[in-house]
Amino acid sequence: MRAIAILRLTMLVGLLATPAYAEIPVPQGCEVPAYLLTSESALPKVAEAVKPSGKLNVLVIGSRSSVIGVSDQSAAYPARLQTYLRDKFPKVDVNVSLELQVKKTAEEMVPVLGKLVEERKPSLVIWQVGTVDAMRQIDADDFRNALDEGVSAMKAAGTDVILMNLQYSPRTETMISGLAYLDNMRVVAQQHDVPLFDRFAIMRQWNENGDFDLFSPSPGLELAKRVHDCLGRALSTFVVDAAHASPAELRIQR
Repeated sequence: MRAIAILRLTMLVGLLATPAYAEIPVPQGCEVPAYLLTSESALPKVAEAVKPSGKLNVLVIGSRSSVIGVSDQSAAYPARLQTYLRDKFPKVDVNVSLELQVKKTAEEMVPVLGKLVEERKPSLVIWQVGTVDAMRQIDADDFRNALDEGVSAMKAAGTDVILMNLQYSPRTETMISGLAYLDNMRVVAQQHDVPLFDRFAIMRQWNENGDFDLFSPSPGLELAKRVHDCLGRALSTFVVDAAHASPAELRIQR
């Protein structure tokens, strides 16, 4: 009887010691090294918005690659980001919206960025940029100047900003040189002290590890959905880190 009582007590202590918050396991193939999901730059407006009973509005400003490959926007990475952020902040009203700027360079987007922030009033803008500039071979200095103007306009309008760089494609890497654009995005991010989500490095690692066959000329709907889902998951972790929302704070929210 004494042994049974001790066993029951041990099980009870184990249950009480189980944390209230448990991160959803990362699916195989979605793994990303921690150094690619951390940033020295902070997101103070996001940190304020994710307090219990708060409201977090995120605006993704992107190109066609924001939804490419999926037939339903609910499977694209902005929608998946919303799902994962809602899971991490269950007591916060989280909404992620997408503003497509198809086939526009950074310079062509600059005039609308500040206006979009003023109209939508997001706590965070994720500016996905660089692919069209690389395809059109826009002058690297012009690209950097446009990034500088765009980030300045959005921050002046009252939002946090994350820059997201080009997607990685082994099929086009030999035809389109993205190095100058990747470097300039790092420079502008550092100058403005805004986080840079390195989509290029993350997708290249997935391809090199064999997690995703990004070389396939016709990847198919299921592969596209998996890539978008993994990007949304990784981006949610990146946002939480940059907002300095600790595991303890996340447990409190639950």
